[in-house]
Amino acid sequence: MQVKDIIEKLNLEVFGGNTEPEKEITGGYVSDLLSDVMGYSSEGNVWITLQTHKNVLAIASLKELAAVILVKGLKPSEETLEHANEEGIALLGTHKSTFEITGELYKLIS
Repeated sequence: MQVKDIIEKLNLEVFGGNTEPEKEITGGYVSDLLSDVMGYSSEGNVWITLQTHKNVLAIASLKELAAVILVKGLKPSEETLEHANEEGIALLGTHKSTFEITGELYKLIS
């Protein structure tokens, strides 16, 4: 499964950073605690969070994540969006809850 596939199948909004739509997804990670994501997520994961500040993209870049999905209709800050574009990490959004989008993503990639 690739980033472009989840965008289409989960009807995700693309905020920015989607310079590698063919990037392979290896799994998912759900957490709002940045240190948790830094310690336990894996390269190629899609990170589902409600955090919208620029440190999200710093960690996504450090961990080489495939994409970040913001939940509940949240929008990224301008700094976060700029960082997503600089790093080429897809910054996506949904109006669904964390629970809903996690279940849908799990069904797609398992």
